[in-house]
Amino acid sequence: MSSPTETTLEESLRVAARRYGTPLFVTDLATLDAACGGVTAAFPDPIVRQYSVKANDVPAVIAQVAARGFGANVVSRGEWALARRAGVPNGRITLEGVGKTPADLRDAARASAGGASLRWIAVESPEEARALALAARRARKAGLQLDVLYRLNPEVTPETHAGLAVGSGASKFGMTETEIGEAIEAGGGPDGPLRPRGIHLHVGSQLGAVDAWRDAVRKALALAALWRGSIDTFDTVDLGGGFPVLPADQPAPTPERFARELPALLESVPDDRRPTRLAIEPGRALVARAGWLVARVLHVRDRGGRQVVLDAGMTELIRPALYGARHPIVALTSLGEDLGPWEPGDRAEPANVEGPICESTDSLGTHDLPPLRRGDLVAIADAGAYATSLGSSYNGRPRPPQVLRAVDGSLTVARRRGTLAGLG
Repeated sequence: MSSPTETTLEESLRVAARRYGTPLFVTDLATLDAACGGVTAAFPDPIVRQYSVKANDVPAVIAQVAARGFGANVVSRGEWALARRAGVPNGRITLEGVGKTPADLRDAARASAGGASLRWIAVESPEEARALALAARRARKAGLQLDVLYRLNPEVTPETHAGLAVGSGASKFGMTETEIGEAIEAGGGPDGPLRPRGIHLHVGSQLGAVDAWRDAVRKALALAALWRGSIDTFDTVDLGGGFPVLPADQPAPTPERFARELPALLESVPDDRRPTRLAIEPGRALVARAGWLVARVLHVRDRGGRQVVLDAGMTELIRPALYGARHPIVALTSLGEDLGPWEPGDRAEPANVEGPICESTDSLGTHDLPPLRRGDLVAIADAGAYATSLGSSYNGRPRPPQVLRAVDGSLTVARRRGTLAGLG
């Protein structure tokens, strides 16, 4: 651990780059703490708060989020193993996802048979319910029941990019109301190996408004109320996540704005049919702003305008190439000299920022940056979510290191840089 001789965030990013090399990820724990606190204030206890591990699956980051009152929501045995490595017990882990394998289902059943049940499993189809019920029977523990939710496709039109609209009717995720009934029956009903506990919902990511979310929650509450009339254990509605993190110049609803919709929605449900347990599954909203991707300038060229090529790109942050996401970029040095404030100053001019990968889509957009030369440092903002977890070793690039920045400015390596020997 370094001694905190540098205090400001930009100074810490420069220190990290010079000590550990580039590209690298830095997670600022003060920012993470504020984000977790904001979500917790909006959705306080007894609401169950599960961190969506797919947003950032580095065990040290999962552990930091868990320490702030969140369980872990996983979509595979791999994410499950990472959550356990971070110290999260099975009782605070939930399993969902459209791609659960037979091995995923088998291990969930075995964990329950061994007395270490997951908090719940979200079922995606009647076929999956049947397969999970079979896995539970094969676990050979008399009376074994797994707590399950049933993922509803709410058939709404989320206010987001089409690729993130998982709650649309044509989406591959979730079931219709009819299919949920079939899934409950396939699991053996209330007395079968799958104990029906409620409805699971996820509308989409980067939601630009609350309207589709509100409509979807209304549908989920109504369906849960219907089933609670005949199944006493049907007591839970998981509202999913989707709380956006957008550039500062793009308005976006806060977690608190989503939470303000809940009282009226719950009031519309009769008292005896109202869920006694609510849950949320934020990911991006907790970790995105806390993450920085620090890169070094490789080339500065004139291509009908200034072009800057970095040593970080789509292998570290694929979102711009995948669906046009925009991440602010700030300079940490200019012509070899350290910069002070984040503002680019009067020397800033537009530059087309490109990554190093052998793909023309490896572009990070146009940003106002001061004069730069080879070796200068820049920092890419909002890189704490869907960056490292979507990273790849394409072009034979080892994974970057992960560094945590504590509140006092000290730096700790959470995961070392990958090696050439680890490729392939």
